[in-house]
Amino acid sequence: MLKVYNTLSRDKEILKTRKRDFLELFVCGPTVYDFSHIGHARTYVAFDVIVRYLKEKGFDVFYLQNITDIDDKIIQRAKEKNMPPLKMARNFEREYFKDMKALKVNSVTKYARATDYIKEIIVQVKKLRAKSFAYQISDGVYYDIKKFKNYGELSLRTALQAEDAVSRIDDSKEKRNKGDFALWKLSRDGEPSWPSPWGPGRPGWHIEDTAISQKFFGYRYDMHGGAKDLIFPHHEAEIAQMEALSGKKPMVRYWLHTGFLTVGGQKMSKSLGNFIAIQDFLKKYSARLLRFLVLKTHYRSGLDYAESSLLQAERELARIDEFVDKLSSLRGFGLPQMSNLKISEFQTNFAEAMEDDFNTPKAMAVIFELIKQGNALIDQNLLSKTDAQNVVAFLKKIDRVFKVIFWPQKKSIPAVVLELAEEREKYRKDRNWPKADEIRERIARLGWQVEDTEAGPKLKKDMRSATL
Repeated sequence: MLKVYNTLSRDKEILKTRKRDFLELFVCGPTVYDFSHIGHARTYVAFDVIVRYLKEKGFDVFYLQNITDIDDKIIQRAKEKNMPPLKMARNFEREYFKDMKALKVNSVTKYARATDYIKEIIVQVKKLRAKSFAYQISDGVYYDIKKFKNYGELSLRTALQAEDAVSRIDDSKEKRNKGDFALWKLSRDGEPSWPSPWGPGRPGWHIEDTAISQKFFGYRYDMHGGAKDLIFPHHEAEIAQMEALSGKKPMVRYWLHTGFLTVGGQKMSKSLGNFIAIQDFLKKYSARLLRFLVLKTHYRSGLDYAESSLLQAERELARIDEFVDKLSSLRGFGLPQMSNLKISEFQTNFAEAMEDDFNTPKAMAVIFELIKQGNALIDQNLLSKTDAQNVVAFLKKIDRVFKVIFWPQKKSIPAVVLELAEEREKYRKDRNWPKADEIRERIARLGWQVEDTEAGPKLKKDMRSATL
């Protein structure tokens, strides 16, 4: 029975959707004013795995993600680049999609740009004004947080505590309360704008999400996700808007949030020189490595990015590849039909891990215990071909969720290493063992290992000498 940790209740709860076997999920997407970074990758890979697992369980998942393509940051960056804000936003949106494709994040049902839902946004602002939750001042329309009595339930902040917020809270001396936020901003000269009853302007940051989610899901739906830093003020504002509009609560049954990603123990920041764009990461390492690194940590926990963790992840992926290669080349002649490998126990343990709030590191531990026991049986010539096929089938089922096991490998073995391996194989066939060992050592000095198998020699990177 699947349990998920609900940020709203601060507890794990059994997942029960509003409609049988159908789940509506909204995850806050990127603000496209720059290249996406590995912190974005952490969140979107985590939710991709969550959605894939829900689908494996039989849920029909509608995964909705917004794209913030107009806001203050976009306008400011466009000025710096001397280009139209919407054109710049489209450029970075395309780069975001490239990153997601590389990471095999393809479970999103619908991407929704904020600027495509101006009509729905204006309707919501009108209703909030009619219900006296919003007021107009000289630079736009604002939400009065003191009018919403449940403000702060998600973040455990009161309306007074909201006054201390510095995260994208709109600043105006005319506001009734310091924590009030913009629903509609009147545009300055030269800024993108859309007509509205309050004058030409653009939507505030929070209102786009509720307008988009209401368009597809209505006032109430199953699950909302995003990074932990969005709990306040963004998600708090969404609740205030939607529940004020509908008069019903909760807006969302389950709130899921990913933990922070740090680099060498520090918050990622361009000023600190530790800002890592996904595209920059992919110039040095594989998308598979980044996806695997995310899954090694529980989605709610903090993830610290360090070179040592990359090296460890590379070694673990090499272990997976080595095991899969052994299984694929296992002929099984003369072996018993069944071994001591109880695949059903691994299946149960994997399911238990994922049912416990999508505990991917615990599920990964199940995979590596399977590899450990499987390798021991292979070494003793006790793993049958039938068992090998069952293990492969199990790993393929897991990989429909994880997408890190059966990753197409690029042939990147240097030509000189391949030539040495061929030369060594000739000496082995001639039983010239000293010469064969000499060439093995030359191959090792080049950072590669030779493994002699029934199917012939296999080359793999020597992780002890790998430089990352």
